[in-house]
Amino acid sequence: MARRPGHDLTIFRDWFGFSVDALRLGLEMQQVIGLRLLKVAAGGAAAEAEMTRMVMEKAAAFAEAGATLATGGTPNRVVRRLRSHVRANQRRLTRKK
Repeated sequence: MARRPGHDLTIFRDWFGFSVDALRLGLEMQQVIGLRLLKVAAGGAAAEAEMTRMVMEKAAAFAEAGATLATGGTPNRVVRRLRSHVRANQRRLTRKK
């Protein structure tokens, strides 16, 4: 079976790009987790609201990821979408009041 020229390079590039996005997602998530822990540790109504928000967001993200994959979406698309959610949380949690 003959291979297309550059096929191996394309596979490697796709895999590497996905790996870098997944790594970034993990690092960005750690920062948001830290920010959320600080908010929860402060206590009060804001902490309660943040905990509720976390649970709701996780359920929604899981459903969205499943729907994306079920309708033919790629793992790359799921990771990119999750990164956009994480960045939104990061912006929200670091905003000056």
